[in-house]
Order: sequence, then C-alpha cells, then structure tokens
Amino acid sequence: MVTKSQVKFIKSLQEKKYRKLEQCFLVEGEKSVLELLSSDFTIRFVVGTVEFFRKYASLLVHVEKFEAKEGELSSWGEFKTNYSALAVAEMKHFEISDFTATGLHVVLDDIQDPGNLGTIIRTADWYGINSIVASKETVDFYNPKVIAASKGSFCRVKVFYTELHSFLQDYYLHIPIYGASLQGENANQVKFEKPSLLLIGNEAHGINDALMRFVSMPVFIPRFGQAESLNAAIATAILLDRIMRFD
Repeated sequence: MVTKSQVKFIKSLQEKKYRKLEQCFLVEGEKSVLELLSSDFTIRFVVGTVEFFRKYASLLVHVEKFEAKEGELSSWGEFKTNYSALAVAEMKHFEISDFTATGLHVVLDDIQDPGNLGTIIRTADWYGINSIVASKETVDFYNPKVIAASKGSFCRVKVFYTELHSFLQDYYLHIPIYGASLQGENANQVKFEKPSLLLIGNEAHGINDALMRFVSMPVFIPRFGQAESLNAAIATAILLDRIMRFD
C-alpha cells in the first residue's frame, strides 16, 4: 500500500525545485518503466497494478514495489491515463568535462518545450546518438513531460548542460558545426561531415545571434508548402536523417 507521504513525494517530483532537492525523478507508463528497469539508473521504488507486477515479476525481484489501482496512478502523475505503473529513480548528473565529440552530436540552444526535448532525445537514440549538449536555459532533462516524450530513450541518451558560447568556441575550429537556419544552404545539397555538431535554436527565436558566428554552415530544410516553420523536434529529425546519410 502506498502511504500518504509517498503520494506527496511522488506528486512533488513534478516540480523542478523538489526534483533538485530530492535528486529524484518520476517515470510513468509501462514502456518507460520497463526501460528504466533494464537501465543502470538506481530505482527507489515502483508503484504498479497487480497485473503489472504479475506480468513482469522477474524484472522486479530486487525492486521495492507498492500496489495501486489504475485511477490512483493517473491522479499521482502527469499521465491522464496510466494503466500499469510509475517509478521513482535517482538522477544522474552528466559533466561537460566528460563529453567527447565523436560522430554526430546535437546541440540545443534554449529549447523550452519539454515535448520537443523528449522527442529530440528519442530521435537521437533512433540515430544512434548517445549524447546531447544543451544550454543551461534548456528545459530540464528530468521534467516528467521530457521523460514521457522520450519513450524510454532517456535511459540511453545523456544531456550535458553547459554555457554554449564557451563550448562552441572550443570546437568550432576543429570540427564542422551545422546550424538550422532559414538563411543557409539547402540541406538536401550539402555533403555533411562527421564528427560534427548540429545546432538547433529556440522554438520562437532560432539560434542566438551570439552563437551563429561559430556555425560553419547554416542549413535549411526546403519548403514545398505554405507552413511558416517546422517544430524544432521535427526539424532536428529531418536534419539528422540528412547528415546520417553520409558515412
């Protein structure tokens, strides 16, 4: 049985200040909890339905667990419907000093929407990219909506938060930095190189002017219809596909 204090603790993790205080984060839904159980994250406890615990008993042998009803799971987390489980895990912290530019990496300039960040993490995982560099103003990696949108890819992709000006300054003379911009080269006609960095700007304002000077080549996705712009996560996916075509 889940106690009132545990419910309060679970709900508090929806807020960044409490995640920071407790150094824990919330994972919701069957798929993401299963990914978590197979990862090297330290799990505090899992709350799930009788059916979930019966179905995945072999994965939960050494995990503290508490039974709950479906309606309770939904009321304690961000998900409007949760038919299986949620979990609380301990945060990991990734230091920029441990980052190494091998292959292709995504760099995010002030991405604000948690759904965008989660989808970018998931897309990076699809293309075999295991690390992302983000500005300090980018939305929190452990935001429940980021975790949910990543669909378990948060277990495999590291996000390094740092001051981007100094970071890009360290790299721009050594490897290509491609930047998503409407004023650039057609991405379909560029021969991309690796190792390299792909810089994606803020949803509303694009890449910060102070960072554009580090961009080796601005690139744009050609438009065939009338839409004003692309979602940041979709633009990232298209550009990653273009870049990954070149070995």
